[in-house]
Amino acid sequence: MSVHSAAKRATKKVGAGGMKEASAKAAKKISARAAKKASVAKKAPAKRRWVKTVTTDSTHPPKDLFTKSAPVIARTLASKKVSPKGPGSGMRMLTYFINRGGKGLTAARRRELEKAKRLLSERIQRDKEKS
Repeated sequence: MSVHSAAKRATKKVGAGGMKEASAKAAKKISARAAKKASVAKKAPAKRRWVKTVTTDSTHPPKDLFTKSAPVIARTLASKKVSPKGPGSGMRMLTYFINRGGKGLTAARRRELEKAKRLLSERIQRDKEKS
């Protein structure tokens, strides 16, 4: 709705004498509404994602590891071949992957990864108790 059409309607209701007053009110109402709409529509500028710049040499997961079952993921990430610094670095890699996936992970996939995280955590606790 334009300011002009709002002023026309106001003129019909008020008459010719109150046209200036009515059109000023209509213009204020329209401009306030437009300002509110503009503030809602503005989006923050796209920021570069920090995950793209992360590089690691502490873990070397095989391709498509995170699409497998929870026990396989946990076992693989705990192995010396994949995590030379120990299962703790495998846990960090799994957490990083879950966080990086964000909204893109399906609920079933997220559950499976969280289960792998729990299994890996149990493995780390067992290793600590042995030492």
